[in-house]
Amino acid sequence: MLIRKATGEEMLKLWGYKDVDSASPTARFFCDNIASGNAIFWTLDNNGELIGELYAFLDLEDKDFADGINTAYLCAFRVKKEYRGQGNGSRLMAAVLSELKKAGFRYATIGVESNEPQNIRLYQRFGFDTKIKDCHYDPCAMDENMSPQYDDTAWWLLQKKL
Repeated sequence: MLIRKATGEEMLKLWGYKDVDSASPTARFFCDNIASGNAIFWTLDNNGELIGELYAFLDLEDKDFADGINTAYLCAFRVKKEYRGQGNGSRLMAAVLSELKKAGFRYATIGVESNEPQNIRLYQRFGFDTKIKDCHYDPCAMDENMSPQYDDTAWWLLQKKL
């Protein structure tokens, strides 16, 4: 199992899009940020099959999430179901956090829905133990106007010191 940085084109394929023109606003946002260097896409590569993903956004409009200097925002942390429970996600998260620390970031943030206790516990095990704020959006989930999608779900922004 290889942990590596991947491209926007690989992200589009993983998310089921043939190209950026057919992609959702959120997928285009991710792709544009990967291309500009503002987002880094790390993946778990199992002999050419991408089985896990984690993105780090370095700078976002809401500086509580990512300020481009001290804090980076992690999102879309997923491992395919059949590869869960084997430590793959933990290895991916550890590698990404280590790389962010080497790059000079002092903190990492991650968003979690307040009604997802299993994910809250998971992120707390990774050390995301400081709640920064409640919010009603993910700054990387875009609507058709390329603005963050607001919803009724309460989100928590958690932080970890690197």
